[in-house]
Amino acid sequence: MDEINDYSGMQEDRREQTGAARKHFSRLGGMFIIGTIVIYAVQLIPITLVKLFKPEWMADGNIALMVSILPMYLIGMPVLILLVKTIPAETVERHPMKAGHFILSAIMCFAIVYISNIVGNIFTVIIGILKGGAVQNQVMAVTESVSMWTIVLYMVICAPIMEEYIFRKLIVDRTVRYGQGVAVVVSGLMFGLFHGNLNQFVYAFVLGVFLAFLYVKTGNIKITIALHMLINFVGGVISSGLMRIIDLEELQRYALMGTKDMMVFIQSNMAGLAAYMLFLFFVVGMMLGGGILLIVCLAKKKFIFEKGRVVIPVGQRFRTVIVNVGMMIYVIFWIVMIILQLFM
Repeated sequence: MDEINDYSGMQEDRREQTGAARKHFSRLGGMFIIGTIVIYAVQLIPITLVKLFKPEWMADGNIALMVSILPMYLIGMPVLILLVKTIPAETVERHPMKAGHFILSAIMCFAIVYISNIVGNIFTVIIGILKGGAVQNQVMAVTESVSMWTIVLYMVICAPIMEEYIFRKLIVDRTVRYGQGVAVVVSGLMFGLFHGNLNQFVYAFVLGVFLAFLYVKTGNIKITIALHMLINFVGGVISSGLMRIIDLEELQRYALMGTKDMMVFIQSNMAGLAAYMLFLFFVVGMMLGGGILLIVCLAKKKFIFEKGRVVIPVGQRFRTVIVNVGMMIYVIFWIVMIILQLFM
């Protein structure tokens, strides 16, 4: 009889813990959706005012981007941070990372970004074919219309610092009590969805998972910020710079005109083409090298997640973590935004 009572008590305790966990994740999702609404609001107001009184400013990519991102980084995201900080957190234990491990992690990051970006582009191409028109790549649209200094400020400095603090530190610190695996997946999912378009969702989700893994293992947000900056520098500054040196559309046009015209183009753009080829070799090298490293780490079971202080039963994890009011609103909101972006 005592054993039956003990078992019933344990079941009741688990139900209470699961219910408390569901409320915790619902609150996390709720704070993020409120913060998202604030971000949209503080962006919409200055954009509307500029369009009304200085519409010509919006023709300048640099001004248009600044009008959008400055309110987000100076007002919207700080409000989001304050909202999320009202949720109880736990400190992730810190462990040092050797320089060699940082380099290997960087190589794996590049492989994750390039491979998953290819997958994301395949999805968008297929959707573009089905809808009868290309899906706009928002990252390329931004980098092509603004100056290099704006790209550095936005993509290399502001975005990595704010995004890593919000989507790695704030989320992981508030979910790691339920296990490192749960914290890592939630961080990657919320990070990927926040980008609001399919092109970025795929690689942002996978990269977010990997960076969250590094954070739970090191407890050092500076490491993930540095890696994020490195990824964005190569993908934003170097890649955009090469695209500006070489007009790929012009290259294709000369290729169709014949061998003689093509040779003239190559001779006049020799330095730029050589730099672009080196970059392509770098990309392929990172995909091969990083891919092999990831496979080796998986084979040697290097990606091990420790259980949390509160264990959510295996069969109830998705229902507990995702199927709650706050998280469902957050997920549905961004899925709708992604779908709308596909058909813009």
